[in-house]
Amino acid sequence: MSERLDCVVAGAGVIGLAIARTLALAGHDVLVLEAADAIGTGTSSRNSEVIHAGMYYPTGSLKASLCVTGSRLLRDYLAKRRIDHRLVGKLIVATTPEEEEKLEAILARADANGVETLARIGADAARAMEPALRCTGALHSPLTGILDTHGYMLSLQAELEEAGGMVAFKSPVLGGEVGDQGILLTVGGDEPCRILCKRLINAAGLGAQAIGSALAGMPRPVVPPRHLCKGNYFLLSGKVPFARLVYPTPESAGLGVHFTLDLAGQGRFGPDVEWVETESYDVRAERADCFYDAIRRYWPDLAPGSLRPGFAGIRTKLAPAGQPAADFLIAGPDSHGVPGLVHLYGMESPGLTASLAIARLVTEMVA
Repeated sequence: MSERLDCVVAGAGVIGLAIARTLALAGHDVLVLEAADAIGTGTSSRNSEVIHAGMYYPTGSLKASLCVTGSRLLRDYLAKRRIDHRLVGKLIVATTPEEEEKLEAILARADANGVETLARIGADAARAMEPALRCTGALHSPLTGILDTHGYMLSLQAELEEAGGMVAFKSPVLGGEVGDQGILLTVGGDEPCRILCKRLINAAGLGAQAIGSALAGMPRPVVPPRHLCKGNYFLLSGKVPFARLVYPTPESAGLGVHFTLDLAGQGRFGPDVEWVETESYDVRAERADCFYDAIRRYWPDLAPGSLRPGFAGIRTKLAPAGQPAADFLIAGPDSHGVPGLVHLYGMESPGLTASLAIARLVTEMVA
């Protein structure tokens, strides 16, 4: 016997919870299947916790449109639900003439993407904001901020459950089969079962490709390669130098070793870019050597020995090392031919900021 359900969401990270909550508020019966024993234990809890503005991403891409829309939705949601957050602002800084040209390109892209209130400022204005900073010019984003990601996820879960949905922990999706009656899932865990659902949203993050590959009967499979890019963070000992977030100009696979704050005032630097073959979250102390060089380009007063290993996260990327960053891949019925099925692949940054916009898009796709 198999249980029959309307909607199943695989993955209780921030994007899965946002989708489940939006589906439930739209009147659907929703079950979230999570392999771990708590919400948001993967990528959702291992990031900079930044509310991004959307200036980095190619115009017309899903990352650009969903980040810009998602930032507005997220800021409104956090304020309405009284979730701890702070719009501290961000400076993107140049330290060479070549990086000045990059700032101009970012500003032009931001304007094309509809980013709010991003402004070009000179070195003197940047140093007036942040006296410890060294730069030749900067972009100021006043609507960039930080948030309590776990508090946000708890709120999404609460709204989901208030609307009649639920989360089943220690319930990994092991496989399934697409048929005329829906999608029949095989679920593992302490109480293995089979679930026949009308709609399936694969929002399993690092595990999304495994679920996509394990679904039999797909008329046009869409399972892209998975590339793992580790980001290491180091915590700062001593006095915090900046009141705002400080970012260098971006690099090929990330936004550079930047400075962020958490809501408790702890300063941290990262992430860097480390391509890996397997999931590993250890932070090796010797990686701090390259951090010092990168940080001193915009903060020359960084003292020796002031960085200590913090934490690491894994970005799931669709493009390998050396290739331009790929867009989100949200594969719905139009791409694979199965009604009610959506796969979300490559959901790296700005997935947290874009989560509510992603949820709205996916809900429209399966309505």
